[in-house]
Amino acid sequence: MRTMLSIQGLARHFGPRPILDSLDLELAAGEYVAVVGESGAGKSTLLNLVAGLDAPDAGRIVIGGEELTQLNEDARTRLRRARVGFVFQAFHVLPHLTVAQNVELPLVLLGVDAGERRARTGELLAAVGLGDRGESPPRELSGGELQRVAVARALVHRPALLLADEPTGNLDPDTADTVLSLLARTIKAQGAAGILVTHSMHAAATADRVLRLDHGRLRAN
Repeated sequence: MRTMLSIQGLARHFGPRPILDSLDLELAAGEYVAVVGESGAGKSTLLNLVAGLDAPDAGRIVIGGEELTQLNEDARTRLRRARVGFVFQAFHVLPHLTVAQNVELPLVLLGVDAGERRARTGELLAAVGLGDRGESPPRELSGGELQRVAVARALVHRPALLLADEPTGNLDPDTADTVLSLLARTIKAQGAAGILVTHSMHAAATADRVLRLDHGRLRAN
């Protein structure tokens, strides 16, 4: 099966303290893993490195055959825009755009035509239970609804790699289960790979396997 993500010898230090230390991970197409660990263990740091938002001190990150760690900042941005979906814990929904405009933004940046953008955006908003809120401004949505907007936006361009940082932290249990199910289904259906960072073992159980980040390395939980 095709390898979608390969991480080899990844290291990141903050001052003298190693956050990640010779970390390795391989994910095949359709594979979904959850990463758990104590606060401060480096889970969000790992996602930021894999997304190309930060640079490692050592190691290689290869996404779909393209080595992220050999690219300059502009090339990393293009790779992330085309091939990575990121659900942030803090939403990062843009307040001056409508809900639908927020979701379709990755497609606008990729030059997808307007008809296709509308179709994909409507499909994803319906999937997260916000099919009737496309024209709403974000200020009219609850925290849980904003998180669902962020999930739809992360999936709309059918990324090769989905990264989710505590995506259900602001959701009620029923909505959380809906979002977790959507993430798992979409990763399988699109042949993507996914990493879910979470404190919730309930959320982690929706992944194919659970890994614990401990002393800078990933171990089977």
